[in-house]
Amino acid sequence: MGTPELPVPDGLVLRPFRGVRFAVDDPAKVTSPPYDLISDADVDTLLDSHPNNVVRLILPRSSPGHPSSADVPAPPPADDVPGRPGTARGGQPGAAPDPQAQEPLESRYTEARNTLEAWLDTGVLVADDVPALYVYEQSGADVLQRGLIGDVGLTDPDQRIILPHEDVMPGPVADRLALMSTTQANLEPIFLLYDGANGTASRLVDEVTRYRQPLVSARTEDGLTHRLWAITDPEELAAINADLHDRQALIADGHHRYATYRVLQRQEHETRRQTGPAGTQASGSDQRATPPTTPDTRPTPPTAYEAAGPTPQRTGAAEPRRPGPQPTHSAGAPQRPDPERADLASRHDDSAGAGRPGSSQQDDGAGTGQDAPAAGAGRSTAGPWDFGLALLVDSSAYPPDLKAIHRVIPGLPLDEAAARAKGSWRVHDYDDLTLGLAALDEAAEPAFLLAGEGGAHLLTDPDPVQLAHAMPPERSDRWSSLNTSVLSEFVMPKVWGMRDDERAVRIVHHDARAAVRLAARSGGTAVILKPLKAEEVLAVAAGGERVPRKSTSFGPKPRTGLVLRTFAID
Repeated sequence: MGTPELPVPDGLVLRPFRGVRFAVDDPAKVTSPPYDLISDADVDTLLDSHPNNVVRLILPRSSPGHPSSADVPAPPPADDVPGRPGTARGGQPGAAPDPQAQEPLESRYTEARNTLEAWLDTGVLVADDVPALYVYEQSGADVLQRGLIGDVGLTDPDQRIILPHEDVMPGPVADRLALMSTTQANLEPIFLLYDGANGTASRLVDEVTRYRQPLVSARTEDGLTHRLWAITDPEELAAINADLHDRQALIADGHHRYATYRVLQRQEHETRRQTGPAGTQASGSDQRATPPTTPDTRPTPPTAYEAAGPTPQRTGAAEPRRPGPQPTHSAGAPQRPDPERADLASRHDDSAGAGRPGSSQQDDGAGTGQDAPAAGAGRSTAGPWDFGLALLVDSSAYPPDLKAIHRVIPGLPLDEAAARAKGSWRVHDYDDLTLGLAALDEAAEPAFLLAGEGGAHLLTDPDPVQLAHAMPPERSDRWSSLNTSVLSEFVMPKVWGMRDDERAVRIVHHDARAAVRLAARSGGTAVILKPLKAEEVLAVAAGGERVPRKSTSFGPKPRTGLVLRTFAID
């Protein structure tokens, strides 16, 4: 069964949406870091700060007093889904899985869906009156970043509109797909960068922060202040999208979630192609809508980033829940007609008018599957799953902070790792970790610091013949010069006889000393890397290539919980 034709924007689109926000006195207490930076101990700390912290949605627990349901692995196991026993983000390395770890994904995220529905019903979460693009500012010591949060139109990487720079693994995609399809929501934004060249969108972002009152101001435990404003004026929204249309964005953080957006998009369109636009049978007869059913959250995970090919038929339409009457936030604009009274299939664009510029549309009556103009006459077939929640930052105005991601190999003792490396690298021994880290900072690339219990060893000056022979011939020189490329194609497979994959290698973001502590506890080896340069990553992505997995950590990352997006309220 073929994949149905999808609405395709002809440029970079950031559509306004009705944000869903917490109605609490201190918004900081209900926010969290991104899901893949949260350990089990962090979950406890976040819930201690507020019982309604957003972590209950993004990493739900099955019941109070039980281990985090973040311990449940999505097959195959993946290092960047946090809170799993035996991973860098979970419990003690090598710990035996809790019996709850056998819980299937749909059960794991049913609690998140139920919690989301309860919070909407009781007013813990409240929807804004009208669709908006949200200006988001993060500020603190030596930190200032501003951007726009909205619904980004989903595109294929071949369109060269939204560029991935990193490969993904199927485990995290399956995990996030289960969450998104069960909750019918985007609970945290991905992070996109673009070169705004002081354009209209960038100037308006700065103007809003300078002259308008924020909707939200929150100071989090890391010392950053987060502020949020809503742009609802149709002329300003149209001007922003006109400026963005011909620009190109880079995925800085959220590759797995963007891949998930696209898998979910195909699944939702396939379901509606089979059952009709509102859950009716697609036979042309006048039948009542079928009742919503729980989506199948056990999809076959994609084997590549694009997750190409048809998706399995699901047992029922994943129709978003329609919450009952509830309070709304006022964003300073007249209240629009309640879109939840409209059917899901026609809800998205009919009432938006000029407030939703740039969305891709198709002629409902034509039935040709051909792409229609990005905005124009006629009712759009685009649904909420044709967009994904994203923060878009002008990197020319606010350059990102790029940090390293380190590796820990529990099954490789440090002495053995260093000894094997001596056949192809110069190895410098250090008794003191601080001295080793300083030497790594000064070393020419490629260079790696191996560390753990018993010292540190700096690898420099690889044998050029062995290195050249190990690198894939189809790769560019630019790609082959990256330290993560050298690690994944030369050091890991040729020197140590293993792959840099999610089964053998654990990931530690930013903190070299934390990686070394983990290596010491597991009797393994920490591989400490220097961060890549932003221009290197951009050049590789612009050339149509992707850096090896877990090569980059762009920051500051958007805080989760300031504004959410549900498909029913979108």
